[in-house]
Amino acid sequence: MARMTYYAPTEGGETTFTVSATSMKFGAGCLAELGGDARALGMSRVALFTDKHVRDIPPARTALESLERAGLDVAVYDEIHVEPTDRSFEAATDFAGDGDFDGYVSLGGGSVIDTAKAANLYATYPDELLAYVNAPIGHAKPVPGPLKPHIACPTTSGTGSETTSVCVFDLMAEQVKTGISSKFLRPTLALIDPDTTRTLPAGVVASTGFDVLTHAIESYTARPYTSRPQPKDPSLRPPYQGANPYSDIGSLEAIRIGSRYLARAVKDADDSEAREHLIFAATLAGTAFGNAGVHIPHTMSYSVAGLNHTFTASGYERDDPMVPHGISVVVNAPAAFRFTAEAVPERHLKAAEALGADITGARPNDAGEALASRFIAMMRESGIPNGIGAIGYTEADIPALVKGAFAQKRLLAQSPLDVTEDDLAALYKDAMSYW
Repeated sequence: MARMTYYAPTEGGETTFTVSATSMKFGAGCLAELGGDARALGMSRVALFTDKHVRDIPPARTALESLERAGLDVAVYDEIHVEPTDRSFEAATDFAGDGDFDGYVSLGGGSVIDTAKAANLYATYPDELLAYVNAPIGHAKPVPGPLKPHIACPTTSGTGSETTSVCVFDLMAEQVKTGISSKFLRPTLALIDPDTTRTLPAGVVASTGFDVLTHAIESYTARPYTSRPQPKDPSLRPPYQGANPYSDIGSLEAIRIGSRYLARAVKDADDSEAREHLIFAATLAGTAFGNAGVHIPHTMSYSVAGLNHTFTASGYERDDPMVPHGISVVVNAPAAFRFTAEAVPERHLKAAEALGADITGARPNDAGEALASRFIAMMRESGIPNGIGAIGYTEADIPALVKGAFAQKRLLAQSPLDVTEDDLAALYKDAMSYW
């Protein structure tokens, strides 16, 4: 069988990709089995991470009762900051370090799951906050070894954090978003119960759902794993390896499912079919990009979120002003995909088709606009802000946005095209408004 052209070998290039995946349990009502799962992983004293909103709704009661029925000693931590900061990570680490826990459960969105990852890490291997943070912002110290068992129970259909090896936060003093990446951060089990999403506001469904679509397309259009140099040691292969045949499968299917059900899930909280399919798409996409990586839309999003703490998004009115992750990503996506289409037009066209665009008669040089136009139509239908201008930025902010984005070397390395600071400036200008 001939090898796919996109994965043709290159001189001195990588010939191998690895697949790391979290064990998964999926189905309506499966959250009630949490206690048995925790006990099977050897937990006896459990830190249950959630947020104050989730703690007041039925899934939190279900989780707590299940853990207690299993005879486990449970301490609840609900001081989660939506879009975590260095300060909120440090506070969670203090709780974890004082608790003598042998296991962690996270119940909530990506902010909750990421906070539990960080607390587990720093309580297990104490160090200064920047020690494990990605370079050049942090010191990129390798995580020394396995963490305590962690069961991640998502209540939003978006980040895929229940399956990924990263956690992200705002470094407040630098006004930049950054993160930690290690295979040891990946949760032990993802327990995915679609019933937990029934009470999500429409704005949260839209924001998190567009994160699914964006990082799935980024994974599918990332540089191929074969373009990387072979590592001197197998242990040096990064979690984000580039597009690969395994991740392609999950990415494309997540795009197809997400495009079919996102608007329905936003418009009707009682549409159980749509919300169940959307949370499944989130997990598919998380597994895909967790091995392939993301690139320019996420790179740009770190500045968009990190520099703006005055915006209040629909569905997030009870939280402090901030730009939710999904919105900070999707407002850059059309501009970014117009730019990257030049590198792999056939993949951008295939992504556009999976997203629901009619590509009949489309030529390679139509790929970027075909994908961007379909994205923009879906954004408008779902109430997403009209570019970064709609969340408060002007062209005067572009230099600061570029500075923060250009520091995200780990993400920029996945782009199918090399990206300069001038390129980023042009992309932010394009992302100011779309309609």
